[in-house]
Amino acid sequence: MKKNIKKSLLCMCCLCALLCSGCAKIDPRKVDIDIPSGMPEVKRTELQKALLDLGKMTEIYGCESTKIMLDKIGDNTGTSIHTKAEVPYDVTEMTVTALNSIGGNVVFIPYRPDIMMNMKSVGYESFENKFIPSVIVTGGITEFDRGLETSEDSMNGGYDTDELGDDLPLGIDYSQGKKKSVARITIDYNMIDIETMSGLSGIQATNTMRVHKGIGKKELGMTILGPTIGLKGEIKKVEGRHGALRLLIQASMVQLIGKYLDLPYWRLLPGASPDPVVESYVRRGWHFQMNQVMRIRKIQELLILHGYDGVWETGEMDPATEKAIAEFAKKTGSSPKIDFDLYTELYYSVPLDNEALQRRYALVLKKQQEKIKAQQEQARLQAQQEQARLQAQQEQARLQTQQEQRQQQAGNVPHQQVDEVSQPNVQQ
Repeated sequence: MKKNIKKSLLCMCCLCALLCSGCAKIDPRKVDIDIPSGMPEVKRTELQKALLDLGKMTEIYGCESTKIMLDKIGDNTGTSIHTKAEVPYDVTEMTVTALNSIGGNVVFIPYRPDIMMNMKSVGYESFENKFIPSVIVTGGITEFDRGLETSEDSMNGGYDTDELGDDLPLGIDYSQGKKKSVARITIDYNMIDIETMSGLSGIQATNTMRVHKGIGKKELGMTILGPTIGLKGEIKKVEGRHGALRLLIQASMVQLIGKYLDLPYWRLLPGASPDPVVESYVRRGWHFQMNQVMRIRKIQELLILHGYDGVWETGEMDPATEKAIAEFAKKTGSSPKIDFDLYTELYYSVPLDNEALQRRYALVLKKQQEKIKAQQEQARLQAQQEQARLQAQQEQARLQTQQEQRQQQAGNVPHQQVDEVSQPNVQQ
């Protein structure tokens, strides 16, 4: 008995020494925890660059200014109410941020009649210079499926022995487990034409994203001559629903604006494939909206954007155009003649770098100079025509005056002759 007591005391001493060596402070009255302190950070996502590149793409491709107004975008499933905002009730502001960050030739116009009324109440009623939107974007969260997939696995192991006696057991136990679940969020967007207030066929975006959640547990227990000590750890990781929604919204805006402007937006999204809607509109534009001169001019414009010097939009197959087409066909294996295959190869592969943007601005500047020159020439011709018209009027007035004078002279001749004849008769 005394031997067992000595062993128990020895075990207690060893246990106390172990606890003291593992913890600097074990006084329960002195509990403290260190938490990291942070600073504000700029929110960046994987698709932030795609939005900026879309704005640059609208400039390089020469799109007209597109003014977009946004309807309220919210949770159409009702999940935000029943799950205490597990998904946000309103994602309008997230959509505004995505739209407003595109830039380029895309202009966001807020729908805020309350601000306009308040400004009007303080005397600011000048709305002549305000932009009128081209389209309205509508949409909302349409699906949120919780627990779409759930999986769980665990592992347990241990060893016990009483070789030292029934009162002096030894043992070790270990267990671990994992539990995973997947939810799915879907968001829809559509476009409405502001003039007709009708939906634009095919101009819509429906994107979905899986959101994962996982729980991991580990337990380790040891029995040493009776007393048992253990270690336990648990971690829970959840992909943020709000962060996932922001990515969905950004991807949807790239897709929606790209479709509306007939742009190859899939070049900006990782893993995206060509959009049949855009390809269909590009095909219609080539076959049904361009004659041969317009097609040649479009090919020449794309060659300029690709960096082929010496080419200009003449609408004719000049030597510089033929040379550039031959070089591009040899480089890409595309058609060496003016056809739809050459057009699509050029159109879908326009560089999206600053050099291409500079070439676009140079092209715009040159067109503006030609337009100004044409306007000046037209003004010169109009001035010449006006001067010729005035000279003709003056000449006509001179001729009319001369005619009137001749008529007057012709009317005065008989009176003079009568006087001459009558005078000799009087003398006789």
